[in-house]
Amino acid sequence: MRIKEVANMLNLSPRAIRFYEEQGLLAPSKDKTNRYRTFTEQELERLRTIISLREAGMPLEHIKQWLDGSSDETEARDELLRFLEMRRSAIVADWIEMKQVIETTDRMLLLLKDRDKEIPYADLFQLADDSRQLREQRKNWLDRWNYDLLADHHDERVRASSGTFADYEEALELVAEWLSPIPGETGLDLGVGTGNLASKLLDRGARMCGVDQSAKMLEQCAAKLPELETKLGNMLAVPYTNGQFDFIASSFAFRHLSAEQQPLALEEMRRVLKPHGRISIADLFSLSDADSDLDDSDPMSGYPKLPTVIRWLEAHGYMTRARRINDMLHLVCAVPIRPQNRY
Repeated sequence: MRIKEVANMLNLSPRAIRFYEEQGLLAPSKDKTNRYRTFTEQELERLRTIISLREAGMPLEHIKQWLDGSSDETEARDELLRFLEMRRSAIVADWIEMKQVIETTDRMLLLLKDRDKEIPYADLFQLADDSRQLREQRKNWLDRWNYDLLADHHDERVRASSGTFADYEEALELVAEWLSPIPGETGLDLGVGTGNLASKLLDRGARMCGVDQSAKMLEQCAAKLPELETKLGNMLAVPYTNGQFDFIASSFAFRHLSAEQQPLALEEMRRVLKPHGRISIADLFSLSDADSDLDDSDPMSGYPKLPTVIRWLEAHGYMTRARRINDMLHLVCAVPIRPQNRY
């Protein structure tokens, strides 16, 4: 099949096909006498794959890497899943950033519509600066603990129930008890890890999804819970659209966020919850109400401040309940006082 026939069949320009060839994605045979390209069925299928992955936003270098990778069907499928998950996570982060830009622009428009006042340059700058700081907080997420390396031994660590994982099993049981999902409800486990909390909620009849920033943790989770839908992502850019979940659960993950990132994560939880959706977080919390993040006299300095989190939730229309499990570990559950139709 000649290039013009292929172009017509796939609704592409010959120039686009030649571009993919120049990038090393295609290698059609060429007639030795006239140099015309000939596309086999295999090349045609390869081109269809390139078009499909480009439509999903995958960069050309990733497409080439995958096409030139393993010939084993299972390995190729797993690698493509990994590439697409990474791409989806990046698209969601871009979408959240663009949503923030739109909200900032709307606020600027409101300021400018009051024609009886001078142009509020200082207020416009403040809105822009606030938006920039939020964007930087979202982009500054960093896995300082390298959970990909910890994934293989994570379950062994938590079973020991010591140190930062003391009373681990009790905390997970309490989260599931307080949430008490109705069979058929859809829940999201943020920081799902290897799926230990999600498993308890599945056992109670919930349909569960899980998000984690560690691909290796998600591999362990999928091996244990093949019925669980998992996505690569983090709490600052939850890879789901608005209003999908009846509840959100999180255990031993919220503490990895900075004080500035924590309200962004709570806002993300609200975004993906249904109007009646509830939140349950089990983690190490400080009971300090001090403004400073670091207090040498407080052994829990640097951990999330439970009073601050509770104030945020109550200011956003939730009724809260908390329980101290041990000196460090607490559970907080939040239920909306009335349905929240924010989005």
